[in-house]
Amino acid sequence: MKDPGFSLDARDAGGAAGVVRVSGKLEFVDAASLWDAATQILVSRSAVPATRLDFDLSDVTIVDGGAMALLVHLRNRLEEQGIHSEFVGAGPHVQEIVHLYEGDVHLPPRKKRKAQSALAQIGEATVAILHEAQLVFAFFGQMLVSAVRIIRAPRTANWKDVTPTMERAGADAVPIVVLINFLIGFVMAFQGAVQLKQFGADIFVADLVGLSVTRELGPLMTAIIVCGRSGAAFAAELGSMKVAEEIDALRTMGFGPMRFLVLPRALALVLVLPVLTLIADFVGILGGLVVGLVSLNLSIAGYVTETMKAVHLWDVYSGVLKSAVFALAIVLVACQQGLATTGGAEGVGRRTTSAVVTTLFSLILLDAGFTLLFHAFHL
Repeated sequence: MKDPGFSLDARDAGGAAGVVRVSGKLEFVDAASLWDAATQILVSRSAVPATRLDFDLSDVTIVDGGAMALLVHLRNRLEEQGIHSEFVGAGPHVQEIVHLYEGDVHLPPRKKRKAQSALAQIGEATVAILHEAQLVFAFFGQMLVSAVRIIRAPRTANWKDVTPTMERAGADAVPIVVLINFLIGFVMAFQGAVQLKQFGADIFVADLVGLSVTRELGPLMTAIIVCGRSGAAFAAELGSMKVAEEIDALRTMGFGPMRFLVLPRALALVLVLPVLTLIADFVGILGGLVVGLVSLNLSIAGYVTETMKAVHLWDVYSGVLKSAVFALAIVLVACQQGLATTGGAEGVGRRTTSAVVTTLFSLILLDAGFTLLFHAFHL
């Protein structure tokens, strides 16, 4: 290997100061040798307390960008260790390179990150939640405006996407909805039967299952299932379109994303979720009937008669009404999160997760609100 065309010589400048005299040609091909020589000097001087260590470039004849970037990096390391360092004595040409690579700029001291208090974290999370809620309500307003415009001009809507979306969100979800709600009714009847047997009130299992499924569990469990299936799919689809700039392309061609993408999904889900809820009510009651026949020795006629006495039309209607509102909430949150996606594939995953979590919280909140409202009006 040829000898490098430079030399580094460390000298004391009196007190706790030192000078590294650099001479010769500083070229990128000698970067490894330059790094080794500079590191040896720094290690040898680390045992001696120092407050200043300058680089004397007066004898440097040639310097390129790679070598200067290396020297600037060494100088920044010294600054981080509390040792003041400067490039001194450089000629006009060398000084231009020093200035170009900010060798004459002092980095601000790195601030130590302080751990946030629990109260501060709660405050930031609250502000973030309120900001997201504001965005969702603004999105809801835009959706209402677009719906009014479509009513005035029906031909501008993307009607052809409604039927395929109904099939994906409705028909394809029937098996999982049937299975989950059948098991919900089955388990609830078993749990209730244990207590009701003690009082000889086996027949009232029909009341427990019928009212619970039609008023609460049927619409809520169905909405949760649809949220996990269709809500996540809506957020991921729109998020992928957003990061791939397909949304911008639609706007360029005159197709608003609200009319072309959001409203067809909203209409489809509002139509299919009440139907899925009715199916869920039926299979949930059927699950309770199986327990009544197997475990409680009830007859089919007796179980059905008691269910019809306990469950009124309003109980079913209230569940259907809830399901329509739940469908609107699922579409609203999922599409808003999808259209707010940034940051590539990671952003799509983050927004999809946020859409599912936010929708689940919204569903529970809406269900609690409906329960209080119905209780206040004795419904």
